[in-house]
Amino acid sequence: MGWFTAPDYWLSRLVFQRALAGVYLVAFLTAARQFRALIGERGMLPVPRFLARTPFGRAPSIFQLHYTDRFFATCAWTGCAVSAALAAGLDSRLPLWGGMLMWLVPWVLYLSIVNVGQTWYAFGWESLLLEVGFLAVFLGNDEVAPPVVVLFLLRWILFRVEFGAGLIKLRGDACWRKLTCLDFHHETQPMPGPLSWFFHHLPRPLHRIEVAANHVTQLVVPVLLFTPQPIAMAAASLMIATQLWLVLSGNFSWLNWITIVLALSAIRFPHTPPSVPGPPVWYEVVVLTVAALLLWLSHRPVRNMISRRQIMNRSFDPLHLVNSYGAFGTVSRIRYEVVVEGTTDAVPREDSDWREYEFRGKPGDPRRWPRQFAPYHLRLDWMMWFAALSPGYADPWFGALVERLLENDRDTLRLLRRSPFPPGTPPHYVRARLFRYRYTSWPELRETGACWKRTFVREYLPPTRLATVAQKS
Repeated sequence: MGWFTAPDYWLSRLVFQRALAGVYLVAFLTAARQFRALIGERGMLPVPRFLARTPFGRAPSIFQLHYTDRFFATCAWTGCAVSAALAAGLDSRLPLWGGMLMWLVPWVLYLSIVNVGQTWYAFGWESLLLEVGFLAVFLGNDEVAPPVVVLFLLRWILFRVEFGAGLIKLRGDACWRKLTCLDFHHETQPMPGPLSWFFHHLPRPLHRIEVAANHVTQLVVPVLLFTPQPIAMAAASLMIATQLWLVLSGNFSWLNWITIVLALSAIRFPHTPPSVPGPPVWYEVVVLTVAALLLWLSHRPVRNMISRRQIMNRSFDPLHLVNSYGAFGTVSRIRYEVVVEGTTDAVPREDSDWREYEFRGKPGDPRRWPRQFAPYHLRLDWMMWFAALSPGYADPWFGALVERLLENDRDTLRLLRRSPFPPGTPPHYVRARLFRYRYTSWPELRETGACWKRTFVREYLPPTRLATVAQKS
């Protein structure tokens, strides 16, 4: 079947695969370094407790068969090693079936992690990585030219990512239709980056232009992905430029980067493709069967996109083969932050020596400028943003976080930038307070050197000691 492969996309596949392996590497590294405090045996949401009430069919995972922290760490670091090998091109040195199996390994491992990750892994970019990673298994290696149908399905994912995000904005917050959302977004986004302050202070007319350009990029340009070259390549290039703009303006884990990786698969790089024999029959059968399955499953995200009750970031099957995507259907106008403090005083008073815990990425000290962490994902910092929106988001895990802080738990403290209490001297009480944060103005920045100004709103959690937390849990 001469139509089955697209030799002109040989280099496109190579760039796509190496970049995707890099995203996998970051994802596994994030899991390896953070899991003990989040979902480990003594984590805030322990995996063993989750598995005791969750059948395999709802959350397929190798951890359903066996779980210990040591086994999880082995799986996560194995994922890092395989991802690094894929980034180095080891799959091209294997036979076709061997390369496919090698790409299957990180997908199985990361699926296993996501399906036991609970709240900490309920982000759209987890499902996006799994959906793209599954297709990568069938993209082939140097023994065959890239299959046309897989390249098409990659564009189909990119279309759903962008078009779904565009629709959720038009149907959601009125500020997207009024072109005013960026008057607030850079200040209220989950985790600002080092340039977010400057983006916020761009002239308002420019913000209007940015929002209008976003609508064009997400609602018009994606359709062009299915047109002939070079139009499709121009559309993908515009998407890459837009995503790089978002990379500069905030910390969105690897969402922007994997969208860029997807767009790279639609760019036809100039090169002379090597001469290779036609693909084996078994490979054609497998690829076409998988493509038919995925196209059939796609009716669910399509129905969601055209629905007036469109939902964001939902997986329609436990294997995360097809999913819905979208972000910021609603934009907050005011930024709230939960500030966590501890004291060693035996009796907590308002004038006690309350010391603030410093998080790595979320705003805290008004004078500390945000840092760039993406594509690395600071899961606790992101969930603290949700906790500030509503205590309901924090109900499953915030009490456990306070308990770990009262114990000076080493794994939990590693998630933070700095603990105000030295090892062996845990606080007697921990409390949390809610503050309103806003960016300083240019004159305020010059006068104080602070990028944030914060105002106390209310008590979020009263002073709590270890025995009290234990009784509540």
